[in-house]
Amino acid sequence: MRLAVAFALIASPLAALDLPTPDAVFPEQDIGQVQLGQLLFYDPILSGNKNISCGTCHHPRFGTGDGLSLGLGEGASGLGTDRVVNPDNRPEQRIPRHSPALFNLGASEFTSLFHDGRLEADASRPSGLRTPLGAEMEEGFASVLSAQTMFPVLSADEMAGHYSENEIAQAVRQGFITGEGGAWDLLSQRIRAIPEYRDLFNAVIGDQPIHFTDISDAIAAFVAFEWRADDSAFDRYLRDGTPLPDDAQAGIALFYGKAKCSTCHAGQFQTDHGFHAIALPQVGPGKAARFERHNRDVGRMRVTGAAEDAYAFRTPSLRNVTFTAPYGHAGSHATLDGIIRHHLDPQAALAGYDASQLVLPDLANDSDLAVMGDAGELAEIVLASDVAPIPLSDAEIAQIIAFLTSLEDPTAITGRLGVPATVPSGLPVDQ
Repeated sequence: MRLAVAFALIASPLAALDLPTPDAVFPEQDIGQVQLGQLLFYDPILSGNKNISCGTCHHPRFGTGDGLSLGLGEGASGLGTDRVVNPDNRPEQRIPRHSPALFNLGASEFTSLFHDGRLEADASRPSGLRTPLGAEMEEGFASVLSAQTMFPVLSADEMAGHYSENEIAQAVRQGFITGEGGAWDLLSQRIRAIPEYRDLFNAVIGDQPIHFTDISDAIAAFVAFEWRADDSAFDRYLRDGTPLPDDAQAGIALFYGKAKCSTCHAGQFQTDHGFHAIALPQVGPGKAARFERHNRDVGRMRVTGAAEDAYAFRTPSLRNVTFTAPYGHAGSHATLDGIIRHHLDPQAALAGYDASQLVLPDLANDSDLAVMGDAGELAEIVLASDVAPIPLSDAEIAQIIAFLTSLEDPTAITGRLGVPATVPSGLPVDQ
């Protein structure tokens, strides 16, 4: 049988291409911890004002994102494109970057996370991680994914709340993050006080105090289990030669050949885990401290300080990408066709960008397009990109989209456990 498969692949017109090997490693997950993580993921108890969960901005209805170019966290209500401003507690600004998808983050190859990679595995650090908290980073997280799940709870715009409107926001504002009385400890106290959570944790960690790393480890286990996506039509083609539609096969030939997509979108999950500047439009408040007065987002450079990293952002995985619109670090492109065309000639695409495709909740803010109206800022973005134009026909672009469709994994798209009807806190669950 293996010989037959091998001969079939050799005979394929794709045989000459450097296709990935379907060998991703996924650590085994404990189902009790996974089920506990499911509840914590969708429970608003982990937000400062108890009104936002991880699932608010990473929901299966929107491909584990939120369906928005740039979302609203604290100060808004509703889910996805129905999210609206709370007039009694308005958001201070949009969340600066597009909510990324969660597919396959439990695979061992994902060792850096966020659009700028500011959270990375680093064996030289006591915590095993390099993070924005530096030496203050708490130890004991089971993985990079575990640590990542717990940074949104510290963000005023995402989950913590603003200034002193709750004890979590106040702790963050004062710089108390780790240790006793820090923001993470205060959230752990909330979980400890709920008997059902205490019982569930007993089955996972035994009768010992619940630390924040226990909470984040459970959420990470759920994310890794729920959205593992390695059983697509493309995976089956790689494993045993299961045929793909002709247009998808033509798309593979383009993706791994003439179009040079795989230069960055490499490996089984179509990411090299690197950072690249491709002159993407900059929309929204930018990535800045409160005292900075600009809408700029220089991407990886903000982490490394290196000029060569200016406007470079992490290569996203393309698994289930047909369900994760909008696209780009600021959600600048509404369709796959649009973002592909941008890649083919970034400089020209930036100059002709149509902002009407943005999916933004209503928020009185006349600076969303400040960078797009500044010739100097645009020139810097263009200068950072070294992607040469690649001419493709409309038919070839359609074939690439057909290939991207073959990356869909229906089980991962819907999720294995789904959204719980209720959570132990008794707070409302975003359905």
